[in-house]
Amino acid sequence: MNSRPTTREPRLRMRRVGGLCLLPAVLAALSGCVVGPDFTRPAPSPTAGYSRSAITLPPAGSADVQQHLQLGEQVVAQWWSLFESPQLNDTLATAIAGSPTLDTARATLAEAQQAMVAARGALYPQVALGAGASRTRAGTSGNTGSGHVVDTLFSIGPTVTYDADLFGGIRRQIEEQTALAQFERYELAAAWLSLTGNAVMQAVNIASAREQIDALKDVISADLHDLELVQIEQEAGKAATTDVLSAQSQLAADRALMPPLEQQLSTADDALTVLVGKTPAEWRPPKFGLDQFKLPVDLPVSVPSAMVHERPDILAAEAQLHAASAAIGVATAQLYPDITLSASWTQAAANLGGVLDRSNGLWALTGGVSAPLFHGGALEAQKQQAVDAYAAQLGTYRQTVLAAFGQVADTLRALKHDAEALDAQRNALDAARASLELSQESYRFGQSSFLQVLDAQRLFGQARLGYAKVRGQRYLDSAQLFVAMGGGWRSLDDPAMNPARQ
Repeated sequence: MNSRPTTREPRLRMRRVGGLCLLPAVLAALSGCVVGPDFTRPAPSPTAGYSRSAITLPPAGSADVQQHLQLGEQVVAQWWSLFESPQLNDTLATAIAGSPTLDTARATLAEAQQAMVAARGALYPQVALGAGASRTRAGTSGNTGSGHVVDTLFSIGPTVTYDADLFGGIRRQIEEQTALAQFERYELAAAWLSLTGNAVMQAVNIASAREQIDALKDVISADLHDLELVQIEQEAGKAATTDVLSAQSQLAADRALMPPLEQQLSTADDALTVLVGKTPAEWRPPKFGLDQFKLPVDLPVSVPSAMVHERPDILAAEAQLHAASAAIGVATAQLYPDITLSASWTQAAANLGGVLDRSNGLWALTGGVSAPLFHGGALEAQKQQAVDAYAAQLGTYRQTVLAAFGQVADTLRALKHDAEALDAQRNALDAARASLELSQESYRFGQSSFLQVLDAQRLFGQARLGYAKVRGQRYLDSAQLFVAMGGGWRSLDDPAMNPARQ
């Protein structure tokens, strides 16, 4: 009894191993072509640019620094550090660490990566272990009467199945899922860029609002000086009551400008608080001021052909376009035959002890072909649907690129106009201050009317507030240019922020 299993064991093992190991060789021979288009990155237009003529930034006057555009330079990582504000750096670190938006983007990226891994699993043989037990009853009849036979069968063994992917449908699915994972990576980078850009801009809004509040305080201080002056003149019998009322009216009108500015400051405070992932009761922003920021003098501007590969929103649209291209291949592969191979080894016996006896093993190697014959035009329609989806996504990609170029062009022109406006506002402020001081002295000595003083006061107030507003806008547009150039996200060490390093 011991000799028979011994003599049959090598043969049975050879059959089992041969049947199972023959499968990879057959699969390699059946590896075929990959149907559908191969994706190529859309080439940027050779004439693409930000402006028909070169843009240079003019001087901003003798009292303010001149900025310069550095064509071909890349934005550094943590670009907000160029403003040289420790408070701003700390605020951005808090925002990046506590942002729910970034947490959501990271989790979505992880989900897409697992979908990609799951799709790749279909390239390999699928191995499963099956076990079963059955009990059957069969009726019998004969000369001795009627009766029944009860049979029991136990079985256990592995099964290997494999889709030969003869026309690359699975490989196109993997390509599609990989592109979608890349899309989520770029979406994470876009979320990071949006968060940091909005946080810096809200910090600048806070500083600008404080600058305008300080400017309005100067205006109100001048109003109080005028009111005091005209009251002195009234007591001396040199000014009419109407002059006092006019001075009081001007003071009240300028004071009425304060609540909207304070509301602007509160709104910016709360917006920045939300961006850092806190509630207004938990955290308050620092008291930013424009004098605490250093205006970046050298502003990097990527060449147009490089900019389309730096902005995460453009790269995300490109990844979606890639996924749409791969989907055409998936739909095309469904029009062709599909070959599935399987191999199995089963131990079967009438009792549990016999299941362990190798002599009771059975192996099988099977193959199946499934070819579409008639689906009512559904498969062709699905392929055309994928082609149309690609065309739609191509339009979305082109629109994203156009919007990016428009944003950069607008920001560059805004910086140019900021410098011009700052120079003009500074000259207007200097002239208005001198005019106000002269008119106040002239009124004191009775050489001019109080109406002239009020006119000079209104011009001074407009110039003072205008200069503060334009000064803050220059910081905002500088930050906007860093964002429009992609924010330097490729230089980050954190792989979750850098899709190119994953």
